[in-house]
Amino acid sequence: MSTRIQDDLYMAVNEDFLATAVIPEDRPTTGGFADLDQGVEKILMKDFKDFANGEKKSDIKEIEYATELYKKVIDTDKRNSDGITPIMPLLATIRSIKTIEDLNSISTRLALGDLDLPFAMGVDNDMADATKYSFVVSSSSIILPDTTYYAEDNQAGKQLLEVYKDMASKALAFTNLSDDEKKLFIDDTIAYDDLLAKEVKSQLEWADYTKNYNPMPIDEVIELVKPFDLKKLLVDIYGAMLPSEIIVYDPKAIKNFKNYFNESTFTKYVHWLYVKTLLSHSSVLSEELTEIGSIFMRTLTGVEKVPVIEKQAYQLVSKVYSEPIGVYYGRTYFGEEAKKDVISLVKSIIETYKGRMKKNTFLEEKTKEKAILKLSTIVIKMGYPDKVDEFYSKLSVSPSESYFEAMERLKAQKIKHQLEKLWKPVDREEWVMPGHMVNACYNPSLNDITFPAAILQAPFYSIKQTVSQNLGGIGAVIGHEISHAFDNNGAQFDENGNLFNWWSESDYAAFQKLTQDMIEQFDGIPFHGGKVNGELVVSENIADNGGMGVTLEIMHNTKDADYKEYFINWAKVWCRKAKEELILYLLSNDVHSPAELRANITPRNFPEWYEAFGATSDDEMYIEPAKRVTIW
Repeated sequence: MSTRIQDDLYMAVNEDFLATAVIPEDRPTTGGFADLDQGVEKILMKDFKDFANGEKKSDIKEIEYATELYKKVIDTDKRNSDGITPIMPLLATIRSIKTIEDLNSISTRLALGDLDLPFAMGVDNDMADATKYSFVVSSSSIILPDTTYYAEDNQAGKQLLEVYKDMASKALAFTNLSDDEKKLFIDDTIAYDDLLAKEVKSQLEWADYTKNYNPMPIDEVIELVKPFDLKKLLVDIYGAMLPSEIIVYDPKAIKNFKNYFNESTFTKYVHWLYVKTLLSHSSVLSEELTEIGSIFMRTLTGVEKVPVIEKQAYQLVSKVYSEPIGVYYGRTYFGEEAKKDVISLVKSIIETYKGRMKKNTFLEEKTKEKAILKLSTIVIKMGYPDKVDEFYSKLSVSPSESYFEAMERLKAQKIKHQLEKLWKPVDREEWVMPGHMVNACYNPSLNDITFPAAILQAPFYSIKQTVSQNLGGIGAVIGHEISHAFDNNGAQFDENGNLFNWWSESDYAAFQKLTQDMIEQFDGIPFHGGKVNGELVVSENIADNGGMGVTLEIMHNTKDADYKEYFINWAKVWCRKAKEELILYLLSNDVHSPAELRANITPRNFPEWYEAFGATSDDEMYIEPAKRVTIW
C-alpha cells in the first residue's frame, strides 16, 4: 500500500481494487454493495433462464408467474413488432382530455394506472398511530433530482433539462403528433414542471421525515385541490365511507395547489401528463423506446448502456415479484447456520446498546428507561420471510396477454391492493425489503430492523471471517440500523412506532446539540468539486456513529479482538468506484454521506482507531479530542 492508513483508511485499504476495477457499462458503480448485488443478480439471472427453458422448477408458485412475465420481456421480436402501438390508446385517452371535468371523469382510471394526477396520493402507515394506515397526498414529482437544480445559476440543471427535452423529442417521434404538437408538448411539459418546482419540497426538507406528518380535515384538502375533484376519486375507490382526515406530506405544495393547477395551466398539465406517461411506459414497449426512455437517468448517473435483455427481464420481475423471489433466494442460497449466528449477534448488539444507554451521560433516568424499552421491543427480521404474502398468489400472468397488458394489469392490482389497506390493521409481519436485496433498514413506524439474506455475505459477514471482521462489517451495519431508532427522525417515535415525544425537554435539547455537532463535522467538506451538506446526511451519520460505538464496545469484551481487522473490514464494506455523474448526483440528493467519508470520518471519533494504528496529530486521520463526536 502506498497510502498510509493513518492518513487515509479508505484509500489504504481499497487502493489496489480502485486502481484496477472496471465499472460495468450498464451500472454506475462497482465495489462493496454493488459487487454483492451483481453477484446475486448473476445467480438469479441464471435461475430465471433455467426456469424459462424448463430446466429448473421452484415449489413457490409465484415464481411461475414471474417466469411467465420474464418470457414476455425477453420476447423482443413481439415487442419490437408492436413498437409504440400498445400505448397509443392510453395516449389517445390523455389527448382527449380537454377540460378539468374530462380529467375528473377518468381520474380513478388514471390513479389505478399509476399515471400522474396533479398531486400524488396513496395509503401509508399513520405516524401517530402505528396500528393503522392513513390516506396521504403529496406533491407530484419534478423532472430534475431536486429543487436546487432549478436555480438560475445551476448549469447542471439546465444541461439535464436539455437532455430530458431531447429524450422526450425522440420518444414523441414515434407518436402520431405533428411536429408543431411535439414541440408544444415538450415546451408545456418543461413549463408545468417549472411551476411545480417552485412549490414542492427540496431533498433537504424531505430528509426531515417527521415533517411529513400534517393531518388535515378531508374537507379542507378537498377544497385546496379544487378544481380537481378529490371527493369523486375517493368515493370511486372507497364508496361512502371516507376518512375524516388526510395526511398531507407536502403541505406547501398542496396549499399552493392552485398556483400550478388551474384553468390557465390545465393544457400544460395535460401535455405534461402525455409526455410523462409515454416516457414512464417506454420500458414496456420496444427495445428502441426502452433505450430512449433511459437516456435521462443514464446521463444523470453516468451509465453507458442499457442492460442486456435478460438482465432487464430479471430486474423487472425482481421488482414486480420481489417477495416471492426474495423467499426463493433465501431458501435456496442462505444457510440456517448463518441466520442463527447473525440473529445471535443482533441480540448481543441490542443488549450492549442497552448497557450504553444506562451509562449515558446526557439523559435523565426516565428517558433512559424509555430508550431501553424501545431497544427491548425492536423486532428482528432476518434473511427472508417465512412465507410469501398471499397477495402475490393473485398476480398470475396469462400467456395470451402482451407484456404491456400484463404490466398494466399487475400495476393496477398492486395499487388497488395498497389503497385497500386503508381500513385494515397494519400488518407488522410485512417486510419492507426482499431477501435478495443487498441492503438493510430500520422502520420507525414498526420499530423493526430488516436484514435481507443477500447482505449477509463477505465482506459484511461470513462464518469464515473472524469475529473482529464481522463486527467491523455486518456488526456495524446492525448497530447502524438500531441507531436509526435514535437518530434525529427515529428518536421522535416511541417503542410502538408512534410519533410521540418521550423525551424530557432538557434531554432533547442536549441531543439536538450533539446532532448539530454531527452536522458540523461533515458540513462543507469539499468532495469532487462540490460540498457535503451536513444537515442532509446527519441521520445516516448518527447511525454510523452509533453502529461503530456499540460494536467497538463488544470488541472490548471479545477474546482475541483485533482492532486492525475491525477497521480494515469497515473500510472494505464502503469500497466504491463510481461514475463522476453518480457521485455528484448523490452528493446533492442522497441522505448518505459519500462512501469514502463514511469510511474515514466515523473511526476518527473513537480512541480505538488511534490506538489500533498509532495515529497521532501528525497524521491526516486525526481529529483533536474536543472535536470528536459520539452520541450513542
